[in-house]
Amino acid sequence: MTKRIFRSIFFTALGVLLASAVLILGILYQYFSQELENEVHNQAVYLSAGVDALGVSYLEEIEEPEDGTRITLIAADGTVLYDNEADPASMENHAKREEVVEAKNNGIGESSRYSATLSEQTYYYALLLENGDVLRLSSTQDSSFALVLGMIYPFVAILMLTLAVSGFLAWAIARRIVQPLNEMNLDHPEEIDTYEELTPLLTRMSQQNHQIDEQLQEIAQRQQEFVTITENMSEGLLVIDAHTNVLSCNNAALQMLGSVSLPKQGSALALNRSEAFRTAVSESLEGNHSLQMLRLHGHSNQVLANPVWKDDQVIGAVLVLLDVTEREERESLRREFTANVSHELKTPLTTISGFAELLAAGMVRSEDVSHFGQNIYDEAQRLINLVVDIIHLSQLDEVSEPQMTSVDLSVVASSVLDRIRPVAEKQQITVKTALDSAVVMGNASILDEMIFNLCDNAIKYNRKQGMLTVSTGFENGHAYVSVKDNGIGIPKSDQERVFERFYRVDKSHSRAIGGTGLGLSIVKHGAIYHHATISLESELGKGTTVKVSF
Repeated sequence: MTKRIFRSIFFTALGVLLASAVLILGILYQYFSQELENEVHNQAVYLSAGVDALGVSYLEEIEEPEDGTRITLIAADGTVLYDNEADPASMENHAKREEVVEAKNNGIGESSRYSATLSEQTYYYALLLENGDVLRLSSTQDSSFALVLGMIYPFVAILMLTLAVSGFLAWAIARRIVQPLNEMNLDHPEEIDTYEELTPLLTRMSQQNHQIDEQLQEIAQRQQEFVTITENMSEGLLVIDAHTNVLSCNNAALQMLGSVSLPKQGSALALNRSEAFRTAVSESLEGNHSLQMLRLHGHSNQVLANPVWKDDQVIGAVLVLLDVTEREERESLRREFTANVSHELKTPLTTISGFAELLAAGMVRSEDVSHFGQNIYDEAQRLINLVVDIIHLSQLDEVSEPQMTSVDLSVVASSVLDRIRPVAEKQQITVKTALDSAVVMGNASILDEMIFNLCDNAIKYNRKQGMLTVSTGFENGHAYVSVKDNGIGIPKSDQERVFERFYRVDKSHSRAIGGTGLGLSIVKHGAIYHHATISLESELGKGTTVKVSF
């Protein structure tokens, strides 16, 4: 309180002094400026009459003005005819000067120019003469800044004296008033002996201190319980009042709304400006339940907002935010998987049904029966392969912790090549190997399935007399298996999607070779379970290399 009283008196005196000084300087400067302008106007009128009568010779014969006024006569084309301070021949054309242009248009022209170097301001006044010439007078005065500098010493002396007196009086008065109050012991107000007027207040304070202590203990306990619960919630919790001001907010809510901290102005709308969030807030404060979906930074958050009522009025709202990203992704994958499976199963079944219908109706010649039977067999094999791949994917989805043992990638790759080599030879594809020992902790069955699918794809999408190279070993301290071919390659636009279920780069070619579109998806799931990374390099017409690093 002492400092506040001191500052109040001190700064009040300082403010009054400065305001008075500025006001006085402003009035004086305005007064002298007006006097200067009036003097220049009168001189211009006087001189213009002489110039109109006698011409430039009149200016040459008059005495030099004692007040330092500069006189310039300017022809209609801007040429300087006379100047009492400079040689007219050496002066530039004045046709574009502001005051000259204004005088030609209106008969009278005025302008002021300020010199920062000299801290001076020059006033120009121009009159249009009867013959079209312009008579210009100018006078220079000190700027307001220079005027202040001229009075700085007396002003500083007065300022220091005023501040010293104000400071002393403020300190003495504040100390005398505050001293009894500073000596009060508010923890035991009943023991205080101070101003008599404060006795009822001190008695009431003593009673309330005891009550407040009990309430604070209870509030602190409840607040601690509330903070502990809300800060450990994975759901976001936001409580607002009827004016959208935030009353309570946990860290989960801030993260889901994409905010780092509570807004300074306190409004919940500053946390997130999306339409979904604003709708949830407005609808709840209108007294309605609201359910919105907020999508931010790749996450899907469900916002449930309910109003808080008191005496039939909405006094606020409670908003709960639930992260449903995984649920949304799973639902999207489920719909996509169902649609793809339905399509992939429908195609061979339609073919089988059509051929069987023709056979049952006896519409097939005897020599074509074996051909139709072969087609039915081929489509049935496609169905079997598709179902087997779907089962493999389903098993990978269900096994959360596959059994891990020490597995040598070179042994698994060798076993796969033994099984797939006849198919490669049938397609006239040369198989090369560079199998160095590479032991990893993994599931032998899943690793076998991964390498088999990589090799199977390398054969299916290769060219005749192509090359298949399988290598295993260590690179930069990581075990790896690599499958390389010099086949048809994969376009860059499709390389990021080839590991999706049922995705095919060339659907017509895939159907011709019996592909299901699940091979690389099985490889991807296997890599996820082994915490491995997949890299793919491919170029159209030159081949593809897929490497799995563990």
